[in-house]
Amino acid sequence: MAQPASRQQLIDYCKRQLGAPVLEINVADEQVSDLVDDAVQYFQERHFDGVSQAFLKYKITQNDIDRGRARGGNNDPTAGITTTTATATIDGASMEFDWEENSNYLQVPPEVIGVTKIFHYDGTNSMSSGMFSIKYQMFLNDIYYWGATELLTYAMTKTYLSDIDFLLTTQKQIRFNQRMDRLYMDVDWSNVQLGDYIVMDCYRAANPNDYVRVWNDSFLKRYLTQLVKRQWGQNLLKFQGVKLPGGVELNGRQIYDDAQKELDNIREQMSNTYELPPLDMVG
Repeated sequence: MAQPASRQQLIDYCKRQLGAPVLEINVADEQVSDLVDDAVQYFQERHFDGVSQAFLKYKITQNDIDRGRARGGNNDPTAGITTTTATATIDGASMEFDWEENSNYLQVPPEVIGVTKIFHYDGTNSMSSGMFSIKYQMFLNDIYYWGATELLTYAMTKTYLSDIDFLLTTQKQIRFNQRMDRLYMDVDWSNVQLGDYIVMDCYRAANPNDYVRVWNDSFLKRYLTQLVKRQWGQNLLKFQGVKLPGGVELNGRQIYDDAQKELDNIREQMSNTYELPPLDMVG
């Protein structure tokens, strides 16, 4: 199938590109499966079509609050503090240091690869929301007859209030690493209440099992084909110099080198064409 819509169809497509069924592709099914996982991971982490912006909602539980508010604990993450002992050599002497870190984190799904920010959850943005906000009062008192308030004045007032709110209401400080699947919230956990919702502005990897068009991505098909070709050449390297009946000699080195050269070109194209430019700061 020229447009694969599943994992197996993509594997069959790549093998046909390498000559199957006319040629026997000497790569084990287990090796191909590993290569598919590697290709999908590379696609999700580097290709701009491999991720999508999402807003995920999470409801705070009592365990989250207890873990965030707790103080002390003997290496028990649920107790609030995790202690790590490190050894260093200073002036020829070996010394031990104890490092402590609060377990003020929320568990996030593994497909989340980056978190930009979390939105206000404790009602601190009171200047521009609620019953006594400027927007509510202006609509209540002045909008009842047309032309009472100029739109430019209203827009300038809203901008001014937003600037004040930005200065007085600090953003929630967060830390995130996709390999840990933890969103650390460096906030005052005494203000967090049971049942509050956290809304994360994040980037989530596109799961090909949920979005089957990922299997038909032009970059993924080309990249996986060369990965399989390189593995094919690597498998044949052990037969280098061995002559088959009829004087035919397997040239695994040539297959491997051709695939590696093409992979280098694909990765360079990835950086120049498909990859998002690096940001000045990643939080």
